[in-house]
Amino acid sequence: MIILHVVGARPNFMKVAPVHRAIGQYPQIKQILVHTGQHYDINMSDIFFQQLGIPAPDINLEVGSGSHAVQTAQIMMRFEEVVLKEKPDLLLVYGDINSTVAAALVCAKLGIRLGHVEAGLRSFDRTMPEEINRLLTDQIADLLFTPSQDGDENLLREGVAQEKIHFVGNVMIDTLVRLLPFALERWQNGRFALDGLTVDQERYALVTLHRPSNVDEPVMLAEIMAALVDISRDVPVIFPIHPRTRQRLRDLNLLAPKAADQNLKFINPIGYLDFLALQRYAKLVITDSGGIQEETTYLNVPCLTVRENTERPVTVTMGTNILVGRDMGRLRTETGRILQGEIRKGQPPPLWDGHAAERIAAILVMVIAEGIIKEKSQP
Repeated sequence: MIILHVVGARPNFMKVAPVHRAIGQYPQIKQILVHTGQHYDINMSDIFFQQLGIPAPDINLEVGSGSHAVQTAQIMMRFEEVVLKEKPDLLLVYGDINSTVAAALVCAKLGIRLGHVEAGLRSFDRTMPEEINRLLTDQIADLLFTPSQDGDENLLREGVAQEKIHFVGNVMIDTLVRLLPFALERWQNGRFALDGLTVDQERYALVTLHRPSNVDEPVMLAEIMAALVDISRDVPVIFPIHPRTRQRLRDLNLLAPKAADQNLKFINPIGYLDFLALQRYAKLVITDSGGIQEETTYLNVPCLTVRENTERPVTVTMGTNILVGRDMGRLRTETGRILQGEIRKGQPPPLWDGHAAERIAAILVMVIAEGIIKEKSQP
């Protein structure tokens, strides 16, 4: 039995790590790890393989950046050659990036069984490329592993057969639970130091931004930066800059804060353990990342999401997440409330317990034993 995993960007790496480890407990299964190269900056890819304990990819497609169409097409062309050579019995894809849908389409055309980890999430905003990737992948998947119960509901509403859907929990949280103790070792006597940055616990805000709706629109990005400057006058703001965001800030001449705004601290992208350490003791997190909405909910850290919608509504209904949209006035107001102690307490959703990957592995072994996977892959 051969299972082929496809990853291509930072969130994928954190999802594949526990699944690869859990499946590794079953010697009858051979695993092949394919990195599409969708993210190729060392700070955004290689370092995550090292820290997450993922083996070096067996295959790297080295696709690199490009438009959605170019990137998806390049992945499909190069990945088809891999599938024809390796002849896997099952493909596992993760999340909602271009690598996910590209690999899924290739295997669907070649008659290879497909499993989607993190299936069923919906923002109901089809202007988001990720939403299209999620919808298409889920429609052609044979096994759909959902992280939360709303995922099951979405899939059933879209006509996916009940027997294909498996509510297993959140594999991102598996990685967080396993590595949080190591991340916390970064703190010494309540203080964190990295590359000239020194912060004290619960005395800073942490920011990540990368979505095109925020960083590719000059007016919006300028408004966000003005709000962050204002917020930094009340609490230090730590901003690890995504390569995409860095370029946009450079284009707008916003990369170097004025002398009066030195509490807004830009740093280079950092590894998973360092970022997790900073998340754990942040006073609040400002983000447009889906995964960080999940992590802050588990860590019970206030999260303000600079998006109009989220494919992870459970982080709002049960967790610590508040959608502030594109309203920078509300971002300032909600930040002020948090700094004044008006903190919304949340709780981890069901099955966010660190064992989601074990459930996935057990289901795969079951369907292998029942002959479900072999039926499709054999001529």
